[in-house]
Amino acid sequence: VVSTEVLEHIKPHLLESACREIARVARRFALIGVPYRQDTRVGRTKCRTCGERNPAWAHLNVFDERRLARLFRPLSIENTCYIGQNRERTNVLSAWLMDMAGNPYGTYHQDERCSHCGSRLLPPADRNLIQKLFTRAAFLLRRAQSPFVAVRPNWIHILFAKRCSQVSAARRA
Repeated sequence: VVSTEVLEHIKPHLLESACREIARVARRFALIGVPYRQDTRVGRTKCRTCGERNPAWAHLNVFDERRLARLFRPLSIENTCYIGQNRERTNVLSAWLMDMAGNPYGTYHQDERCSHCGSRLLPPADRNLIQKLFTRAAFLLRRAQSPFVAVRPNWIHILFAKRCSQVSAARRA
Protein backbone atom coordinates (compact mmCIF):
# COMPACT_ATOMS: atom_id res chain seq x y z
CA VAL A 1 0.00 0.00 0.00
CA VAL A 2 1.29 3.46 -0.88
CA SER A 3 -0.19 6.48 0.88
CA THR A 4 1.46 9.82 0.21
CA GLU A 5 0.00 13.28 0.74
CA VAL A 6 -3.22 11.78 2.12
CA LEU A 7 -3.14 11.22 5.88
CA GLU A 8 -2.59 14.88 6.74
CA HIS A 9 -6.01 15.65 5.18
CA ILE A 10 -8.05 13.06 7.07
CA LYS A 11 -10.26 14.37 9.86
CA PRO A 12 -8.48 13.69 13.17
CA HIS A 13 -11.27 11.50 14.56
CA LEU A 14 -10.96 9.19 11.52
CA LEU A 15 -7.16 9.03 11.33
CA GLU A 16 -6.57 5.99 13.55
CA SER A 17 -9.14 3.87 11.73
CA ALA A 18 -7.69 4.89 8.34
CA CYS A 19 -4.20 3.85 9.46
CA ARG A 20 -5.51 0.57 10.87
CA GLU A 21 -7.17 -0.15 7.53
CA ILE A 22 -3.97 0.59 5.60
CA ALA A 23 -2.08 -1.77 7.94
CA ARG A 24 -4.77 -4.43 7.57
CA VAL A 25 -4.90 -4.44 3.76
CA ALA A 26 -1.15 -4.19 3.21
CA ARG A 27 0.02 -7.55 1.98
CA ARG A 28 3.63 -7.03 3.11
CA PHE A 29 4.54 -3.32 3.06
CA ALA A 30 2.97 0.10 3.57
CA LEU A 31 4.82 3.19 2.35
CA ILE A 32 3.61 6.34 4.10
CA GLY A 33 4.56 9.90 3.10
CA VAL A 34 3.39 12.89 5.16
CA PRO A 35 4.60 16.39 6.09
CA TYR A 36 7.14 16.23 8.90
CA ARG A 37 6.36 18.18 12.09
CA GLN A 38 4.56 20.88 10.12
CA ASP A 39 3.62 24.08 11.96
CA THR A 40 -0.02 24.23 10.85
CA ARG A 41 -0.37 27.79 12.14
CA VAL A 42 1.76 29.09 9.25
CA GLY A 43 -0.42 30.08 6.30
CA ARG A 44 -3.70 29.20 7.94
CA THR A 45 -6.94 30.68 6.71
CA LYS A 46 -10.13 32.02 8.24
CA CYS A 47 -13.50 31.01 6.83
CA ARG A 48 -15.75 33.97 6.03
CA THR A 49 -18.84 31.80 6.46
CA CYS A 50 -18.32 30.19 9.88
CA GLY A 51 -15.39 32.26 11.19
CA GLU A 52 -13.28 29.19 12.04
CA ARG A 53 -9.54 28.90 11.38
CA ASN A 54 -8.25 26.28 8.97
CA PRO A 55 -4.70 24.95 8.72
CA ALA A 56 -2.79 25.66 5.52
CA TRP A 57 -3.45 23.29 2.62
CA ALA A 58 -6.14 21.60 4.77
CA HIS A 59 -3.43 19.72 6.66
CA LEU A 60 -5.43 18.63 9.69
CA ASN A 61 -2.80 16.34 11.23
CA VAL A 62 0.85 16.73 12.26
CA PHE A 63 3.25 13.79 12.13
CA ASP A 64 6.63 12.72 13.43
CA GLU A 65 8.31 9.31 13.70
CA ARG A 66 6.77 8.44 17.06
CA ARG A 67 3.21 9.25 16.02
CA LEU A 68 3.51 7.28 12.79
CA ALA A 69 4.96 4.27 14.60
CA ARG A 70 2.04 4.38 17.04
CA LEU A 71 -0.58 4.80 14.29
CA PHE A 72 0.76 1.85 12.30
CA ARG A 73 1.39 -0.53 15.17
CA PRO A 74 1.83 -3.58 14.90
CA LEU A 75 3.73 -2.98 11.64
CA SER A 76 7.46 -2.50 12.04
CA ILE A 77 9.56 0.29 10.53
CA GLU A 78 11.82 -0.98 7.77
CA ASN A 79 13.20 2.34 6.55
CA THR A 80 12.78 6.07 7.11
CA CYS A 81 13.63 8.80 4.61
CA TYR A 82 13.41 12.57 4.99
CA ILE A 83 12.69 14.78 1.97
CA GLY A 84 13.43 18.48 1.49
CA GLN A 85 13.88 21.03 4.23
CA ASN A 86 12.19 24.09 5.61
CA ARG A 87 12.27 26.67 8.37
CA GLU A 88 8.54 27.48 8.32
CA ARG A 89 7.66 28.10 11.96
CA THR A 90 5.83 30.75 13.83
CA ASN A 91 5.26 31.52 17.48
CA VAL A 92 2.19 31.90 19.65
CA LEU A 93 2.17 35.69 19.56
CA SER A 94 2.68 35.96 15.79
CA ALA A 95 -0.03 33.36 15.19
CA TRP A 96 -2.42 35.25 17.46
CA LEU A 97 -1.65 38.56 15.73
CA MET A 98 -2.30 36.99 12.32
CA ASP A 99 -5.58 35.55 13.62
CA MET A 100 -6.61 39.03 14.79
CA ALA A 101 -5.63 40.40 11.37
CA GLY A 102 -7.91 37.84 9.66
CA ASN A 103 -5.09 35.61 8.38
CA PRO A 104 -4.76 37.65 5.18
CA TYR A 105 -1.82 35.64 3.81
CA GLY A 106 -3.25 32.16 4.24
CA THR A 107 -3.44 29.55 1.49
CA TYR A 108 -6.66 30.91 -0.05
CA HIS A 109 -5.49 30.16 -3.59
CA GLN A 110 -5.80 26.41 -2.93
CA ASP A 111 -8.95 24.45 -3.78
CA GLU A 112 -9.62 23.14 -0.29
CA ARG A 113 -12.78 24.08 1.53
CA CYS A 114 -13.34 25.01 5.15
CA SER A 115 -12.68 21.94 7.28
CA HIS A 116 -15.49 23.01 9.62
CA CYS A 117 -18.43 24.02 7.40
CA GLY A 118 -17.32 23.03 3.88
CA SER A 119 -17.60 26.55 2.42
CA ARG A 120 -15.16 27.86 -0.16
CA LEU A 121 -12.30 29.75 1.50
CA LEU A 122 -12.04 33.34 0.32
CA PRO A 123 -9.40 35.91 1.28
CA PRO A 124 -10.54 38.40 3.89
CA ALA A 125 -12.31 41.55 2.80
CA ASP A 126 -10.55 44.89 3.13
CA ARG A 127 -8.74 45.11 6.43
CA ASN A 128 -8.70 48.07 8.78
CA LEU A 129 -5.60 49.87 10.06
CA ILE A 130 -5.44 47.82 13.27
CA GLN A 131 -5.48 44.56 11.30
CA LYS A 132 -2.72 45.85 9.04
CA LEU A 133 -0.63 46.80 12.09
CA PHE A 134 -1.21 43.33 13.60
CA THR A 135 -0.04 41.76 10.34
CA ARG A 136 3.12 43.88 10.29
CA ALA A 137 3.88 43.07 13.94
CA ALA A 138 3.42 39.34 13.25
CA PHE A 139 5.86 39.50 10.33
CA LEU A 140 8.43 41.39 12.38
CA LEU A 141 8.21 38.89 15.26
CA ARG A 142 8.60 35.94 12.89
CA ARG A 143 11.58 37.61 11.23
CA ALA A 144 13.18 38.20 14.65
CA GLN A 145 12.86 34.52 15.56
CA SER A 146 14.06 33.17 12.21
CA PRO A 147 17.80 33.05 13.07
CA PHE A 148 16.93 30.71 15.94
CA VAL A 149 14.74 28.33 13.94
CA ALA A 150 16.48 25.10 12.97
CA VAL A 151 16.11 23.62 9.52
CA ARG A 152 14.15 20.39 9.50
CA PRO A 153 12.81 18.04 6.85
CA ASN A 154 9.69 18.91 4.86
CA TRP A 155 8.43 15.35 4.46
CA ILE A 156 8.93 11.99 6.07
CA HIS A 157 8.52 8.72 4.19
CA ILE A 158 8.38 5.54 6.25
CA LEU A 159 8.33 2.03 4.88
CA PHE A 160 6.41 -0.22 7.26
CA ALA A 161 6.47 -4.02 7.02
CA LYS A 162 4.31 -6.79 8.37
CA ARG A 163 6.20 -9.37 10.36
CA CYS A 164 6.35 -12.85 8.83
CA SER A 165 3.85 -14.16 11.38
CA GLN A 166 1.37 -11.42 10.41
CA VAL A 167 1.74 -12.22 6.71
CA SER A 168 1.24 -15.96 7.35
CA ALA A 169 -1.86 -15.33 9.46
CA ALA A 170 -3.32 -13.07 6.77
CA ARG A 171 -2.78 -15.74 4.10
CA ARG A 172 -4.52 -18.39 6.22
CA ALA A 173 -7.52 -16.09 6.72
